[in-house]
Amino acid sequence: MISPMEPHWKWCLTLLVVVVSAHTDTKVTSSQHMDDFIRVLEQVEDSNPGLEPVAVLRGLRRAAGLRDEFMQHFLGTIWEDSTSEAPVMDSNLSDFIGRAMRHKVTERGIEEGVVLTADGTTVAMSPVLLGIEAGLVSKTRCRVRGLYPLTLARNLGLSFQRFHSSLLSQRLGPDGCWDDVTSPQVFALSDKPSLATDALVNGGMDGVILGMEVSAQSQRPLKLSSLLRRYYCHCLEGEGLDIAARLISRLRREKFRELARPPLLQRQVVRSLVLQRRLIDHSTMLAQEKEELTAVVREGINEFVHRYMDCPAIIPQCQWGAAPYRGTPTPLSLPLSFMYIHHTYQPGQPCLTFQQCSADMRSMQRFHQDDRGWDDIGYSFVAGSDGYLYEGRGWHWQGAHTKGYNSKGYGVSFIGDYTSSLPSQQTMKLVRDRLASCAVGGRRLVGNFTLYGHRQLVNTSCPGDAFYSEITGWEHFGEVQN
Repeated sequence: MISPMEPHWKWCLTLLVVVVSAHTDTKVTSSQHMDDFIRVLEQVEDSNPGLEPVAVLRGLRRAAGLRDEFMQHFLGTIWEDSTSEAPVMDSNLSDFIGRAMRHKVTERGIEEGVVLTADGTTVAMSPVLLGIEAGLVSKTRCRVRGLYPLTLARNLGLSFQRFHSSLLSQRLGPDGCWDDVTSPQVFALSDKPSLATDALVNGGMDGVILGMEVSAQSQRPLKLSSLLRRYYCHCLEGEGLDIAARLISRLRREKFRELARPPLLQRQVVRSLVLQRRLIDHSTMLAQEKEELTAVVREGINEFVHRYMDCPAIIPQCQWGAAPYRGTPTPLSLPLSFMYIHHTYQPGQPCLTFQQCSADMRSMQRFHQDDRGWDDIGYSFVAGSDGYLYEGRGWHWQGAHTKGYNSKGYGVSFIGDYTSSLPSQQTMKLVRDRLASCAVGGRRLVGNFTLYGHRQLVNTSCPGDAFYSEITGWEHFGEVQN
């Protein structure tokens, strides 16, 4: 497949913020991007040289008004009046930080208190920073008091309870999309919200990961901004994720799986709800009620594990800038029995950034719609080498990827030409292990599904000689019966 390519921009930081001095205040013109938040945080740190990161974090919490009894139970009180420990912030910086950290969903389905990261995912800032603060004040390494309740467990538990009481239409999610990924301002959810949106879960996982990291270090980080920049703004090069640092946001689900086991999560959620009842509602949970609550939480954690630990993160169409579907999509009859492996051939190079992978997706969609006359990009899913899958036709709509077999299986393509080389090990693992497990666990593929290379069913060299040789050794690979 040959398609016109958009320029390859290799960048980690997008130019999104302008910070200039004006008399005594700092004027902040910015979007809701993590790069902006880090730059503003650097302004705070530079204005308060020598201030410890934990003091900076408490100042951020005060600016955002995050000081309820639950937080104070684990982190202590924050200053009500200016003291020598409090960071000096002018009103513009304080207002920006408050907006970035105060999480809520409006009646119009706009999620606030979230930022877009360089890897294309969206995170709520408050659980990230609460997790780091818990790690910094921890007196023991790797056992951080309040880490899970502050970052994830309370939000999960409250959402599970509301869903069980029929006050919410779903336990978890949803995701959403930004109005503009270059200068994001408004994040609109794709469905009715739970109390644990994808952004809150992403922020919660990051808070756990970073909180554990700082608690385990013999020396505390000198600057909070440096810690966030290393985690969220890592640039991939060469062999991509195969040689990348392990502590980066692109690998949050993999890292979180290493840290958090389902029984631990379940215990933390129940304990958080019991504590919430005592501290906020000023009542005690009876034994029978706790037993019933545990059953509700167990069911919710099972869904959480499937959605955020078994399944890979998938960048939705609206996030990579897809053009509208042309025509009427044909629904698939699930579960399907096959997965078909492709390579794109053109684009011929692996994409290592959200920006380039998104550009590749738009380029392929234009080719499929304008040159081939198809309704949409043909593939069900596409694997970038940036650590993410990209939504094509998705789980529910028939694709145009394997002629004569589109109604029977999912077509999954890897961006690049793999005639004489292979995708990175991490990228192959994303599809072979995570996507396949997710599809079976979600009853979208049968448990004994068969995996084919495109060339086994259609007269083509796809997915390339080297890659085809590789997939013949994958579990579920099947030979075509003549």
